[in-house]
Amino acid sequence: MKVAIIGAGKMGRWFAKFFLEQGMSVVVSDKDQDKLARMREELKVETASNVEAVKSADKVLVCVPIENFKNVISEIHAYIRPEQIVMDICSVKEHPLKIMHKYIKNGAVLGTHPMFGPGVKSIKNQNFVLTPTNAKEEEVAGEFGNWLKEKGAKVFVMSPREHDELMSVVLGLPYFLSLATCDTIISYGRFSDAQKVSGASYKFLLTLIEAIASEDAEFSTSLQMNLPENDKVARLLLIKAAEWLELINKRDRKAFVDKVKHLKNDLANMDPGYLKAYEAMHKMLEALKNGN
Repeated sequence: MKVAIIGAGKMGRWFAKFFLEQGMSVVVSDKDQDKLARMREELKVETASNVEAVKSADKVLVCVPIENFKNVISEIHAYIRPEQIVMDICSVKEHPLKIMHKYIKNGAVLGTHPMFGPGVKSIKNQNFVLTPTNAKEEEVAGEFGNWLKEKGAKVFVMSPREHDELMSVVLGLPYFLSLATCDTIISYGRFSDAQKVSGASYKFLLTLIEAIASEDAEFSTSLQMNLPENDKVARLLLIKAAEWLELINKRDRKAFVDKVKHLKNDLANMDPGYLKAYEAMHKMLEALKNGN
């Protein structure tokens, strides 16, 4: 089995290493020759042009930013063979699948979304979403999903639309909230002073903010611009923030306490694991307090 990985970025590198560990042959392509040279040196993989990589492989994994996705697919589609499978790892699914369906007439395609970053050491216990749209893609998803499960991954199958709606909350909201919060903290001023005297909760907040703010700006932008429900979720956040702010402005202590208790009850009813997560979060905060 030979896999062509188009895109020698961080995730492309992660998958190249992963497939090599599974005993597969890997060929990597990228327009950036410096990245290819580093990949060839570090992982001892074969490198080639996009077209030559596709020609020589059994399966193709496209690991490029969504802004470059159409150009890559339009470049390679004429060389896809009927027996080949082409998959993508974009964080948005409807748009790239429309592109693949438009251009790729031979072979099969499958939308995938690994719900982890290049820093993970193993695929074990990591979430992996597959988004088939027809019977052929469901067959591919079944085979690939079972293989991923054998490696320890948690596999979820859903439609591209359902995926993108969920990602508006799972990815879009944390990124929007973190970027807006970071902007707020910096605009408020005294960032350095606040860090010096901060407690565990503020450090916890900064950890999330710094992790997201350090992401590639194009990736963060793509999430905000391409997730279909992102504007709806962001507007709802602003409405809810205004409701909480009104209680603060009124100094309505009882209403504020009741609202907090109501949220806790709702969480407990919706998520049986809430209490365990609550305890785990407090352990994490205690560890931060102790400087661990």
